[in-house]
Amino acid sequence: MKEGAKVRRKMSELSEQIRDHQYRYYVLDKPIITDAEFDAIWKELSALESAHPELLDPNSPTLEVGGGFASHFEQFNHHQKMMSLDNVFSDEELDSWLDRIEKESTSVKKSWLCELKIDGLAINLIYENGKLVRALTRGNGETGEDVTVNVRTITAIPQNLKGSRIPELVEIRGEIFFPVAAFNELNEALEESGKTPFANPRNAAAGSLRQKDPRVTAARPLSCIVHGIGAVKGATFDSQSQAYELMASWGAPVSRSYQVLENSSGVKKFITEFLKLRHELEHEIDGVVVKVNERSIQELIGTTSRAPKWAIAYKYPPEEVTTKLIDIRVSVGRTGRITPFGFMEPIKVAGSTVTNATLHNVEEVERKRVLIGDIVILRKAGDVIPEILGPVVERRTGKEKKFVMPTNCPDCGSKLKAISEGDVDIRCPNSQNCPAQLRERIYYIGSRAALDIDVLGYEAAQALLGAELIVDEGDLFDLSAKKLLNCEFFRKKDGTAASNAEKLIQALEDAKKRPLWRVLVALSIRHVGPTAAQALVREFKSLEAISTASGDELAGIDGIGEVIAKSISTWFSIDWHRVIVDKWRRAGVTTVDIDKKERPQTLAGLTIVVTGALNSFTRDGVSETILEHGGKAASSVSSKTDFVVIGDSPGSKAKKAEELGVRIINESQFLTLLENGTDRI
Repeated sequence: MKEGAKVRRKMSELSEQIRDHQYRYYVLDKPIITDAEFDAIWKELSALESAHPELLDPNSPTLEVGGGFASHFEQFNHHQKMMSLDNVFSDEELDSWLDRIEKESTSVKKSWLCELKIDGLAINLIYENGKLVRALTRGNGETGEDVTVNVRTITAIPQNLKGSRIPELVEIRGEIFFPVAAFNELNEALEESGKTPFANPRNAAAGSLRQKDPRVTAARPLSCIVHGIGAVKGATFDSQSQAYELMASWGAPVSRSYQVLENSSGVKKFITEFLKLRHELEHEIDGVVVKVNERSIQELIGTTSRAPKWAIAYKYPPEEVTTKLIDIRVSVGRTGRITPFGFMEPIKVAGSTVTNATLHNVEEVERKRVLIGDIVILRKAGDVIPEILGPVVERRTGKEKKFVMPTNCPDCGSKLKAISEGDVDIRCPNSQNCPAQLRERIYYIGSRAALDIDVLGYEAAQALLGAELIVDEGDLFDLSAKKLLNCEFFRKKDGTAASNAEKLIQALEDAKKRPLWRVLVALSIRHVGPTAAQALVREFKSLEAISTASGDELAGIDGIGEVIAKSISTWFSIDWHRVIVDKWRRAGVTTVDIDKKERPQTLAGLTIVVTGALNSFTRDGVSETILEHGGKAASSVSSKTDFVVIGDSPGSKAKKAEELGVRIINESQFLTLLENGTDRI
């Protein structure tokens, strides 16, 4: 075969692969390769097309905007083409792009607008005379899917623009995303219900927005950040940043993290800072978008058929890697659910070395067609539990073998069973005495999701049970410094108390004052996470009222329903569960809700950012305290921030506050602010 024919065939194969993966990503919301692997295929095809322009297919995917359509949505044209972005993956590639922009606009001074590249679903919001008339997905760039009914359920998106300079027509472009915290809670609920969890927040956002029933979309906490304007009649702006100011004045949800920078060193600093902060944000990001700020220069530089040449996406290192799956084992969770997990060759991903990753349930193992011995795609984002997304089938050798689910609990030997008909999960029914379940429940009580008890981690939970200082979670709040001396984990070699003993006793005392909804979460009632717990507390105000409510009363609460109601009623009907609640009540743990209105609203109207470790609060605890006192706990510093609270080892937020002239206070001043408001600060 001649060289030209080989290249043409290779280009055709790569094009076919790209289209298949685009369909799986945009339409099915079920990608089978990592973003990094897709980017590698794209780069290979682009390189071949650059080297052999005479062989370029006019229908190549590199000339089109990626996307696709779901069959049950009507399609409409965008007023102005909705383009994609080209990517760079290194400082060298970024420098090359910056140099090219400089050469194409040598005679004019320019600035750069940098913003976060949200890993969500692109949306085009069309307003006529200030009223939202249509919301379209990107689709193929020319035509998108009409998801207006579902978009109307997203509270962050205004139905009507406000202000005095409302344009006759405007297309506001943005990204719909699923907040990370809510995503983790949704997946936990899906798993508990025996349903397939979403692979990542982006898939959750796409799957939620593409629901046939808008009530399902409304039940999902989707949000949106806008980042551009398409067609517009009746409004003008000279720069990208001016467009953002306009959109913000209309009430559109503009990001507070974007910055306008004067040079390339500032651009690189922005990229580096948010690489460190990427897991502290409410949404996932996969990089930073750099845009020429001035519209006149944008028009001078122009676009390709699929992307503006005046903007680029700097992609961060992938959080998906491949490694070998050595074995599939099972763990026992706090509610008895048996979860298969992969034991793998150690691999570094998202800054840490990983050997274990979840596979959710046996049905998920079968659905993903994972075999022991496979090379698998692994994903880990920040503190999120690593997950096996699927096998790389092409790399199988024939020596791989199928996983067989055990029939007995690996910790207590009880026969495993499904709790209800149709439940794909199997569970250990020995909830009171199974060592694994008890250990996991104790550990969960100390976690940030529940009572946030410092020191009460996995090792501490195991040590307390091993030394028989506690029989179950009911005994936790009866621990004393004297009792802890009987446990090696909390004792020095000379027999005196270790520092962690004193810390645990103080942390347990602090935990007694946690809000009632956290106490409810800490009881490990199946299906009751933070959202359900807060809804229950708002309605019933006390643990006693929740425990005695009828199934109909519980199910009638918005966000609860029959499944959760039955789970609550069943839990409180068990004698040893009620004993735990009684022990906690006698120990002084919160069992009655304190109305937030009774708390002094000393921070009302204030936006506060905390950076560094505080002595009096955990990271989640200080955010909760700010909210309870009427303030807003923000994750990033902007000109709208009122105070930045500095603790030990503060990050880059402190420097950002100095640059913007935002007032910086220490922990002592923050405590004064909490008590007295701004009068004495």
